[in-house]
Parts: sequence; C-alpha cells; structure tokens
Amino acid sequence: MEFRLKELRKRRGITQLKLALDLNMNQNTISRYENMEHQADYKTLVRFADYFNVSLDYLLGRVGDEDQK
Repeated sequence: MEFRLKELRKRRGITQLKLALDLNMNQNTISRYENMEHQADYKTLVRFADYFNVSLDYLLGRVGDEDQK
C-alpha cells in the first residue's frame, strides 16, 4: 500500500504541525502515519481525504492521479 499522506502534504506546502493543528491531532501522530509506523483508522483516513479533497482510494494509493475525486 502506498499511503499518500506525506506526498499530499508536501505538494500543498503544509507542515506536519499545520496539518496536526488543523485536524486537532499531534504532530508525532502525523509523522508516524507518514512513516507507516502506525496505521490510521477509518475515521482518521476519512478526515485526511476530506482535508485534501481526495478519495480514500487515492489516499491509499489504489488509483492514480487521473482517477482522483
């Protein structure tokens, strides 16, 4: 699985801290998700997808850019 959280965050010029603050999360948690040290639950995945306005399939690397929401 190619989790695209880090890619999306960097592409939009958002720091881990900003993302964490915007989503009321801890920066260390964001880092662990990006480095695949911890897996996000469904509710958290939906929050990320909504924040970046992408589909869950795109966020999880199941579809390419052209199939994006």
